[in-house]
Amino acid sequence: MISVDLKSSSTQVDKYAPALAQAHTWLQEATGRGNDFVGWVNLPRDYDKAEYARIQAAAKKIQADSKALVVIGIGGSYLGARAVIELLCSNNYNLKKKDTPNIYFAGNGLSADSMQEIMDLIGDDDFSVNVISKSGTTTEPAVAFRFFKAMLEKKYGKAEAAKRIYATTDKARGALKSLANAEGYDTYVVPDDVGGRYSVLTAVGLLPIAVAGVDLDQLMQGAADMMETCRVPGLDKNPAWQYAAARNDLYAQGKVVEILAGYEPRFRFFAEWWKQLYGESEGKENKGLMPASVEFTADLHSMGQYIQQGLRTIFETVVRFGPSKAQLCVPYDEADGDGLNFLAGKDMDYIATQAMDGTLLAHVEGGVPNLIVRAGQINAYTCGELIYFFEYACGLSGYVLGVNPFDQPGVEAYKKNMFALLNKPGYEDKGAELRAKLGK
Repeated sequence: MISVDLKSSSTQVDKYAPALAQAHTWLQEATGRGNDFVGWVNLPRDYDKAEYARIQAAAKKIQADSKALVVIGIGGSYLGARAVIELLCSNNYNLKKKDTPNIYFAGNGLSADSMQEIMDLIGDDDFSVNVISKSGTTTEPAVAFRFFKAMLEKKYGKAEAAKRIYATTDKARGALKSLANAEGYDTYVVPDDVGGRYSVLTAVGLLPIAVAGVDLDQLMQGAADMMETCRVPGLDKNPAWQYAAARNDLYAQGKVVEILAGYEPRFRFFAEWWKQLYGESEGKENKGLMPASVEFTADLHSMGQYIQQGLRTIFETVVRFGPSKAQLCVPYDEADGDGLNFLAGKDMDYIATQAMDGTLLAHVEGGVPNLIVRAGQINAYTCGELIYFFEYACGLSGYVLGVNPFDQPGVEAYKKNMFALLNKPGYEDKGAELRAKLGK
């Protein structure tokens, strides 16, 4: 069970109860701004059971006939899946000896070197592709899909290649859906009422997560149980209310940067998913906390100085998990050249806990409030809980802030300029204007 603990004597959360009650009603009854995109609220209970079974069957097929899966997508189309796979299966997943395929993430950038590297890593191995795009025309994944589709067709021929392409896209329309219908790809649905950054528990995230061997039933059960917890109104009962209230109050006090901190290296991409979730949901109308992240204790030796004594515009949200699966005790050394025999025989978890507590005290005393999100041991159930907790708190927090948490109008600005500079039909005049500004 997730709990939230606020370490700041000056923060008042009770005053946010009325605004949270309204936000809660908007989410539960789908009556707030952006209500066309709140399908995720009841998703852990109301998901498509037939598609869920097809996802599990497809994952088994990929595990049986492929040594690698290329997941093509950008933003919410890949961050959630990568976050879960790295948290539950290791940030070194592809390096481990395992019975499941390597998973490579492509189409999330425009680096030729990165694309070539994935091709080289696959080499002659059997592989499959999961291309994820609502429209099929988003530049980065569409370009990547062209490369890997060609690679599949060269290796297997057009007909056999089609059997190794799994398209997660719109249920009825769009370029990718049309291509999938024409070529006979196995298809899965990006729900109309679930935005990309909230889509990890749909086919968008579940297919690659299942291929990695994660227990989907436990993942969904954790999310479902947290959904029931979040349905209960009240600051005294609902951890999502507590988190949303605290972060909004700290923002009102001038703490404009929220740093998500974890003490597990495999939590890094979960933080990347969280940054998109909150940054894209709240960063609009010249409002919103700036989401950042650090990996402790490593970043205490780099970012630690700034956090301790830099501008006092930040607060930390620290995710603390339960006991590690590995139980390692520090060995005794006869020479004690490093002077650490006082730690001999002590468990690594014990040492890490003291580091967490020492950091907490130092940062709070240095003027950096801390929100502690306590979770269970790292497993699929806890991961499902954590995903839903952050999603629900994000919806609440955005409404309290006074923005629509489910749109992202600012994302289109760079795309229009890029299309113009690339001479996309219909953008030629703007392209000339932009090149003049750039001195080209």
